[in-house]
Amino acid sequence: MSILKSIKKILKKLKRLIFKDASKTKLIYKFQWKELLQTYSSQWQHFRNVAKKGHKILIATSTGGHFASTSIESLLAIALTLRGANVHFLLCDRFLPACLQAMSTSFSDLTEFANYGPSISLCDHCFYSGHNLYQPLGLPIHVYSKLVSKKELLKASELSKSIPIDLIANYRDNGVAIGEHALAGALRFYACGSLEGEQYAETILRRYFKAALLTVCAIRRLFNNFSYECAVFNHGIYVPQGLIGEIARQEKIRVVNWVTAYRKKCFIFSHDDTYHHTMMTEPVDRWENLSWGPEIESRLMNYLKSRWHGTQDWIWFHEKPQFDLTNITNELGIDFSKPCIGMLTNVMWDAQLHYPANAFSNMLEWVLKTITYFNKRPELQLLIRVHPAEIRGTIPSRQPLVKEIKKIFPVIPKNIFIISPESQISTYAVMLQCDSVIIYGTKTGVELTSMGIPVIVAGEAWIRNKGITRDASSIEEYFRILDRLPLAEKLADEKILRARKYAYHFFFRRMIPLPFMEPFKELYKPELTNLNELAPGKSKGLDVICNGILSGADFIYPAERLSGE
Repeated sequence: MSILKSIKKILKKLKRLIFKDASKTKLIYKFQWKELLQTYSSQWQHFRNVAKKGHKILIATSTGGHFASTSIESLLAIALTLRGANVHFLLCDRFLPACLQAMSTSFSDLTEFANYGPSISLCDHCFYSGHNLYQPLGLPIHVYSKLVSKKELLKASELSKSIPIDLIANYRDNGVAIGEHALAGALRFYACGSLEGEQYAETILRRYFKAALLTVCAIRRLFNNFSYECAVFNHGIYVPQGLIGEIARQEKIRVVNWVTAYRKKCFIFSHDDTYHHTMMTEPVDRWENLSWGPEIESRLMNYLKSRWHGTQDWIWFHEKPQFDLTNITNELGIDFSKPCIGMLTNVMWDAQLHYPANAFSNMLEWVLKTITYFNKRPELQLLIRVHPAEIRGTIPSRQPLVKEIKKIFPVIPKNIFIISPESQISTYAVMLQCDSVIIYGTKTGVELTSMGIPVIVAGEAWIRNKGITRDASSIEEYFRILDRLPLAEKLADEKILRARKYAYHFFFRRMIPLPFMEPFKELYKPELTNLNELAPGKSKGLDVICNGILSGADFIYPAERLSGE
């Protein structure tokens, strides 16, 4: 064994000793359930005993160091137990060779991840963070290493090494899209939309592929061992979460995925699949007959206006947004008195999944072909707003869109204007000056249509399929829509009303409030003084979520009938 390997092995052991005692030293996470549950120990023990005969629910957190997940999912475990559910947890115990907890920015040298995966720098912290938070609840905790046989481990190792690299992305086993999730996980690791040219790209993609194979083995065995009625976990894509969903659906186990919403103290839950998919296919009868009146309209429009500054949201991208059109036109050189078409991009690496309705294979193709098109339409101006999350998001992109554009267009056509992600120019201020706006996957389409701006959808935006936007499902259809530009008119009043009904449904009914979730550093944590605060009837939002998990009821908060929480 080399000296370097010996040192790393010693450091790894030391870290395990530290993190095992993290519940006492508070090194990992300042929020713990232990104190609260000790105060109500007899009451909690009673509910746990009753729940042993209840419906089995798996909270498949897996990545215990993902604090955005563990704070919510530990709370849900308690709330579901108080409602009679037999809750189990699933954690990775330093077993998977790659996962969504790992990011290229976590490593000063990618050689470490290529050779050892997350085991040296991340795994102990991740596992003990989740374990120390969940263990005081006294609920069953399952771990990956106990669910995979030596034979399965060897088979996954051999396949991940031998499979031709170009076959990984489309690799399926018994109908499970193992390769798709492995590729999405690797793209997320690098925070880019393509692995081309990335250091150790093949090695790291193979790591994610092996992790995906092992996840499938572990989840199949867990589901064979226990008759779960529902599996609950964050997001629903990448490795391992995406594979958990695939296997659960095959085994006819209900899936509930969730994600942090825009509005403060709110969360989005969806049945069956990631919200990336379900928000596009949600039946319109969930909202189109919503009773409308001045109070609801005022609440919606006030909130939409607040998004210009982010005052009611968890996250916003501009500290001092620029709204002055004179300054904006001087900075960009654009003439808003002439026809202008807006274009809103996404972060290229985010949620790289297959969407059958997409007109383009990926966002970059859409951007480049759109610029090529407008280069031949000099009478129109194209204003491209690059998403600020490229640099201000939780995971900054390592594949800047402007750089990709300039590879193909070293000289930007004179009728095309680009707002960089660094710019403080308000997206809303400029898009409201446009004849229409083209989007790929951004949620801003929900807002713009509510303000009367026609929107053209080329990708997986949630406003698609709502009878509000012009949706392109092929490249040919997309360019036929563009050929009709400029539209020279705003949306009709009936379309605006329809758009506002959906926007209210989206922002106030699908985003479910949990009033006791308070901001904590860059995340959030529960602020509770009494176990009874999580009991049925105490929080309408929590009741909606728990009812959805337990019975399959819609995850729709009846905000139109309530003053809010």
